[in-house]
Amino acid sequence: MTSAIPLREKLERISPTEGKEQVIVQHFAIPLLHELGFGDLEIRPEFETGCGEVDFAARKNTQHTDIFFNSRKNPYLLLEVKSRTVNLSEGSAACRDAVDQIKRYLLGEHCKSARWGIITNANYIQLWRRHGKVVHPVTANLAINLDNIENIVHDLRNKIENYERALTICVYNNKGGVGKTTTVINLAGALASKRKKVLAVDFDSQGDLTRSLGATPGKVTLTQCLKDPRIDVHTIVQTYRLKTPKGIVSVFNLIPRDSELEKLTDSENAAYIQKGTKRLRDLLAPLRREYDYILIDCPTQWLYFSQSGLFAADVVLIPTRPDDLSSLNNAVRVITKFVPETAKSRHDGGPIALPIFFNGVSSGSQHTIQLANEEIRKFINQEENVCLVSYFWPRFKKGNEDKSIFKIPDYTVISSATFARIPAVFKYKKVLEYYQSLAGEYFIDE
Repeated sequence: MTSAIPLREKLERISPTEGKEQVIVQHFAIPLLHELGFGDLEIRPEFETGCGEVDFAARKNTQHTDIFFNSRKNPYLLLEVKSRTVNLSEGSAACRDAVDQIKRYLLGEHCKSARWGIITNANYIQLWRRHGKVVHPVTANLAINLDNIENIVHDLRNKIENYERALTICVYNNKGGVGKTTTVINLAGALASKRKKVLAVDFDSQGDLTRSLGATPGKVTLTQCLKDPRIDVHTIVQTYRLKTPKGIVSVFNLIPRDSELEKLTDSENAAYIQKGTKRLRDLLAPLRREYDYILIDCPTQWLYFSQSGLFAADVVLIPTRPDDLSSLNNAVRVITKFVPETAKSRHDGGPIALPIFFNGVSSGSQHTIQLANEEIRKFINQEENVCLVSYFWPRFKKGNEDKSIFKIPDYTVISSATFARIPAVFKYKKVLEYYQSLAGEYFIDE
């Protein structure tokens, strides 16, 4: 039975220095779940995720015989509660631990259906979303007070109830020659081969993605959409089709580059775009409900296009090369400088960087990878503000120094497929297998 006492009043009754987690549970966490729309029989305390016990799991009951409190099946939202004496402020060690905890829980064996995770101690609160294998923030780590609690909870409920289907991925490194466009094209094809609905966006004035797919802009262009918010973004979405023995099939959708886009490399022309680097995110907003994945290809230079790409993304996928020290060094810049700068201007905790991967790894490159790992070790030791270990060695743990990095082999057929205007994943079975592995490593939870 939900309480008629407003959450603000409940919060007011809790001591600012309350050290007992159970008090926060009874007087804030449970009322919070009620305010988010869950009834008592839709909430289960001490839920076993498969990799630890989360304080609460919740899911709407869909019929009289499907009572979540009893069945404990298919949780939708997880809530982890801490006492007020635990410092959950942004950047604190306890906050990092809590974030790692909610990520583990959301990816737990018994949480395949979970879409949302919340961390709170009644002083701070943050909402996280699970999309396949990715768990990313949907809000910043918000400080709670009596004046803002009602607005915060209203916003959380709105985000949860208006679930955006797509994960938006910006493929970026502040270094050329690492295969950003190749990655977007073939990852789009690999995801489509897994029956995911995919949109590829060519947000590079060079237009390599558009040329590689043999696409041309229509009467209404991306540049026109950027300049005029009244234009429906759907008018510039095209379909990439593939000839097969069974006929022509639609594979994925794309937004092609147009010649006018090149003018936006000039900062004076870019200044005429309403909301500047924030405009692309707004432009893609209606499409986030229609696709499983939106992939953004943008240029190397940290200017209007790349800044827009990161601002529009949930996550940043960073290709590197083990034989290119500069690509590794610039990956560090993306992780420690560009992503945090973007997150600061976004005010919602995003985007986040995913672990790097090696692109174009030749056979017999073990020595090169060993040298790359030695440089990575230096980057990790030299960086004072960000722990880089998980971005370079995601499986590295105390007592298990696994330095493995995902690799895409160097295949000349990948580049040669471009001349046929066909993604290599649709011409060569081995290439498809590798990019499906990339999709499985980072995104698809099967």
